[in-house]
Amino acid sequence: MTDITRRGFLKGSSMAAGALAFTSLTPLSAVAASKRGSGVLTAGRMGPMLCEVKDGKLVASKNALAQTVPNSLQTTGPDQVYTKARIKYPMVRKGYLDNPAAPSGERGKDEYVRVSWDDAYKLIHEQHMRIRQANGPESIFAGSYGWRSSGVLHKAQTLLQRYMSMAGGYSGHLGDYSTGAAQVIMPHVMGSIEVYEQQTTHPMVLEHSDVVVLWGMNPLNTLKIAWSSTDCSGLEFFHQLKKSGKTVIAIDPMRSETIDFFEDKIQWIAPRPMTDVAMLMGIAHTLVKNGKHDKAFLDKYTTGYDQFEAYLLGKEDGVEKTSEWAADITGVPAKQIELLAEIFSSNRTMLMAGWGIQRQQFGEQRHWMIATLAAMLGQIGLPGGGFGFSYHYSNGGNPTRDAGVLPAISASIGGGSSAGNDWAVSGAVNSFPVARIVEALENPGQKYQHNGHEKTFPEIKMIWWLAVLTLLTTKTPTV
Repeated sequence: MTDITRRGFLKGSSMAAGALAFTSLTPLSAVAASKRGSGVLTAGRMGPMLCEVKDGKLVASKNALAQTVPNSLQTTGPDQVYTKARIKYPMVRKGYLDNPAAPSGERGKDEYVRVSWDDAYKLIHEQHMRIRQANGPESIFAGSYGWRSSGVLHKAQTLLQRYMSMAGGYSGHLGDYSTGAAQVIMPHVMGSIEVYEQQTTHPMVLEHSDVVVLWGMNPLNTLKIAWSSTDCSGLEFFHQLKKSGKTVIAIDPMRSETIDFFEDKIQWIAPRPMTDVAMLMGIAHTLVKNGKHDKAFLDKYTTGYDQFEAYLLGKEDGVEKTSEWAADITGVPAKQIELLAEIFSSNRTMLMAGWGIQRQQFGEQRHWMIATLAAMLGQIGLPGGGFGFSYHYSNGGNPTRDAGVLPAISASIGGGSSAGNDWAVSGAVNSFPVARIVEALENPGQKYQHNGHEKTFPEIKMIWWLAVLTLLTTKTPTV
């Protein structure tokens, strides 16, 4: 772990002041064919690639655009196509195929046998209709969750949900695993889902931000893929940020490849895992103690701050959330926490946070607290200030294009494009949070609370998960 010192911070600030103007962030998207090299030009979630084919077999893949930071995933084409884990043909468990009404054998031990596509279609259709007619559409869970495929047609989740809508309905999922907690809380806090919104653009950050904080994110890893096909402009942004000489602070229990990428140009603080809120509270308390919080901004643009400050100062529970209190929880020295408060409040600061920090019990508090701290700094809305939750994925921060986007097939009959916004897919007769699938299976018909509403788990008899068909009976689940 690297301790931030005043001398080290001032040195970084002077470097930023004399930094050269940054170059274009977007890799050359119109590279001449002669410079790209030979191969079949294609694109996937890891970006445009040139594929080398010999005797009808893919033997190599590489990037097709000029890149400063190589994307290692672009060389994995052959490994993905020819992996031994890939299922090439329809396979059915032998004990189930012999008698679908009363399957024999044991899942996990029974052998699988290959069947024709026609036989597979027939088996799926017959069991699907039997369960649907006997138990209703709610008994079919088709909330099939998975990464999207590139293109306007090939996303299995969307096609499955469209098919199930045509068949009469299904039980689906609410939210996603990526940002399940954050996307529920942020509309209440900011009026927007935030995690999938347009970020303050990369050029604005490079021009106006003095301090960039990478809180619980590893963009040099996660920017290798995107929702559809990436041009890796996000990787280029972090390359430019490294060259800029700006103060970059990483707060992460792990020494990630992003920290290694920045080398000695980053200040790394490693709190104990899952103590982000305590550390944020300690910073916030220091701001209040030193009168560095922006009272005018809080009075004009926020509601509820008085209640938060009362909790921060221990007026509710008798526990003042001081830097010393935070140090005991996080393992980060109190002086470090206090210095962060000074740095953030004295400079134009962009707080960039990842999604991983909210994937835990009470995870919504992480993003909520980051937004609260940004409001206390009073820099939300200022060029290069505030916060952002998508800089680490799908080139968040890349300036929005004005060009048209080819719409994709929708999950709902007669619906609009579903090119994005999986969390907003509707049309199911019943939906429950995607991460509560085990709870739903174990407690059919049980009521539960979600986002201020009382809901009821469906009684699921069949699960259709992407290309995997799972049939459940009321007693012994079978596949």
